[in-house]
Amino acid sequence: MTDRRKPLAGKVAVIVGGSGGIGRETCAEMAAAGARVVVGYRNGRERAEQIAAGLDGGGHVALPVAIEDTPSIETFRDGVLASAGRADILVNTAGITKPVAHADLDALTDELIDQIFVNNWRGVFATIRAFAPALKATGDGLIVNVSSIAAFTGIGSNIAYCGAKAGLDIMANSLGRALAPEIRVLSVSPGAVDTQFVPGRGKEFNDKVAATTPLRRITSPSDVARAILACATHLTFSTGERIVVDGGRHL
Repeated sequence: MTDRRKPLAGKVAVIVGGSGGIGRETCAEMAAAGARVVVGYRNGRERAEQIAAGLDGGGHVALPVAIEDTPSIETFRDGVLASAGRADILVNTAGITKPVAHADLDALTDELIDQIFVNNWRGVFATIRAFAPALKATGDGLIVNVSSIAAFTGIGSNIAYCGAKAGLDIMANSLGRALAPEIRVLSVSPGAVDTQFVPGRGKEFNDKVAATTPLRRITSPSDVARAILACATHLTFSTGERIVVDGGRHL
């Protein structure tokens, strides 16, 4: 019988971007629910290891991964399976962006477009491709990609970012069909989140967003992490869908 206090006991949750704002909270939620957590980090080994060491339960590890580099992803996958023996849940929170006014077409250079799509779409797909066999082997695998309301509002840090996130949502549609029934695929789509993800956004921006959001506050990393957890614990008959976590910001 499943322990309701630890519904993910016996499962391994791999959090790519696990040392970032949303990732760190997701690691905490997954561990509290009983999962063994792998904190995937791009930079900051010491910080990532501290996050792993501070989680509820035991057996958590921190491993490096660069999602723009497929061999790095495959090495990361091998490390996960060597240390944890399995992978039940894959959460892709890593990504990058840079503020560029949508009307400033020249500022959105080819190099920046490529960088954004590599880190926000191709890297996510490559990570899923690497982990799909292990997830499928469990018979009850789950992939959660952190997308954005920019994907369907067209309002975001730049046009390429909106496009890459829209691509993530379509990826969930496609893979929700292609990987079923052994693996479910969901997108969790926050509005503006209270992290340092977008350079240059501070308290003034956050206050402005909160004032124009129906629920009158900005999205917190915990809001997003709890939605990701719900995909694993409660939304167990959902796949290929978008879960919006924005306080009504998109309305």
